[in-house]
Amino acid sequence: MDSTAGLWLFTGLAALVGLERLAELVVSKRNAAWSKSRGGVETGQRHYAFMVVLHTGLLVGMVVEAWLRRPDFVPALGLPMLALVLAAQGLRWWCIATLGRQWNTRVIVAPGLPLVRRGPYRWLRHPNYVAVIVEGFALPLVYSAWITAAAFTVLNAALLRVRISVENTALQTAGPDPVTAPDPITGRRAPG
Repeated sequence: MDSTAGLWLFTGLAALVGLERLAELVVSKRNAAWSKSRGGVETGQRHYAFMVVLHTGLLVGMVVEAWLRRPDFVPALGLPMLALVLAAQGLRWWCIATLGRQWNTRVIVAPGLPLVRRGPYRWLRHPNYVAVIVEGFALPLVYSAWITAAAFTVLNAALLRVRISVENTALQTAGPDPVTAPDPITGRRAPG
């Protein structure tokens, strides 16, 4: 495959992920309204804009980097990374399906709803962030956009420290959680 064709395919992959993100936002907006109609309270608004910029920057940055640097497609790297991207998407939508109406991209907790302990939440407290972490390094590396992969990974680690702290605090308002799984980032167990 010539490099221009590969770059266009990579750009198409970024566009597909962008469309998937728009589908997430549609689901999120509907679910956020549902939660708020049941008395849900949003927290963590200050970091949300940074999260949107960072995730948009991932898609734009990897495409710009690939077109500017024009690396060769390396199947031994690109194909396993594509498999990881697909697995991350599967995990993300498993999380969305498991949480149902309680899932959204914001931190909104409706009082009186039980914490979800099925699906991937049987094993991890925040499995969606595992998907975010994997996708954040794997997606750019499909076409050797290692600068974007590294920058996103570092910035996302800082963001997730804030985001997970905000979520854990918000979830504590939902009631006691006798089953606590280790946090995927810190490995520590959240207070229950």
